[in-house]
Amino acid sequence: MTIRVLLADDQAMVRSGLRLILEDQPDIDVVAEASDGGQAVALAQRLRPDVCLVDIRMPRLDGIEVTRALAGPDVPDPLRVVVVTTFDLDEYVYGALRGGAVGFVLKDAGPALLVEAVRAAHAGDALVSPSVTVRLLRHLRAVRAPGTGRPARALSEREIQVVRAIARGRTNQEIAAELFISLSTVKSHLSGIQTKLGLRNRVEVAAWAWENHVVGLG
Repeated sequence: MTIRVLLADDQAMVRSGLRLILEDQPDIDVVAEASDGGQAVALAQRLRPDVCLVDIRMPRLDGIEVTRALAGPDVPDPLRVVVVTTFDLDEYVYGALRGGAVGFVLKDAGPALLVEAVRAAHAGDALVSPSVTVRLLRHLRAVRAPGTGRPARALSEREIQVVRAIARGRTNQEIAAELFISLSTVKSHLSGIQTKLGLRNRVEVAAWAWENHVVGLG
């Protein structure tokens, strides 16, 4: 099955580079490009791509606004949005994740991670790059008061272990290997965690874990 992707970035050279990387893969097809946020929303709503790869800074609507329009809590049939960022835009990324994005990657993270993020989003999973996750969420932990989410006591000990692994950027396969459980069991735990905490995806689970000091800084 081919993964249909929309690229949204205000720099033509960046879009061209991303297209070359993605279309080098046999299972990915870039179906549209947008040079600003307004165009991105219009194209995405019309074409319904499998994954929207959205830059955080664009004219008209920025990446956060685009994410909310396509994947926000009030969107009845949300699309899967992956935000692209640079090292100095952590606060914007957090806003986008809260707006419904299922992952984020750095522009200089390399082709392999970009492709992995698109495939993860298409599969209903999310890729949170470990190199960025810890840095971003440590900052989040430092500036937000603990206990802002639902209490950790709602989770079982095994669910807490899964949450900690997610907060460190582990994939479902890696969590299964680390905890010696099946992939289907990991998915079942994740579904239960999201239900108990009222969260929509693993990215929000990671943010909740750092906000509430469920994962340590070590």
